[in-house]
Amino acid sequence: MFEDDPAFAGGLDLNASVGVSLEEAVHGAEKRVRLPTGRELNVKIPAGIASGQSIRLKGQGQEAPGRRPGDVLLTVTIAQHQVFRIAGNDLRADVPVTLYEAVLGAKVRVPTLDGAVELSIPKNTSSGRTFRLRGKGMPVKGKDAGDLFVTLKIALPDGNDADLEALMERWRDTKPY
Repeated sequence: MFEDDPAFAGGLDLNASVGVSLEEAVHGAEKRVRLPTGRELNVKIPAGIASGQSIRLKGQGQEAPGRRPGDVLLTVTIAQHQVFRIAGNDLRADVPVTLYEAVLGAKVRVPTLDGAVELSIPKNTSSGRTFRLRGKGMPVKGKDAGDLFVTLKIALPDGNDADLEALMERWRDTKPY
């Protein structure tokens, strides 16, 4: 193709970006987008799109006499989420647990993209331990979804708790580790 060819749109293409939520990227959405040309249109965001991927909007770029209109390359950016961090096709999340749940073991509710699930925490689980929930990460078109990695964070009660402090002092003095 040559620039003299009327079908050639080189130089008429435009770049733009659109921000979407994690949920919109996972499930798909329709977003109203203002193009660099000033036009606004509804754009279908396909389910399973990743941050950095582009959507080509054919014929929505700049126009010039005797040439077909250029395209707009719309780059998708996924906004930061309150709970999940994206790591490729995997998701990561920190989940708070109480001291007694970590020591005695428990079942805790863990958020996922499809709703909360119960995670069994074994006795004597340390803060920072990470659990893998297979298939609960980012869905990938034509492939299995990534995984969700849940890291437990022990959350102590707010304020001073004299009973807890006395227990820990006895523990420190009788069972050092």
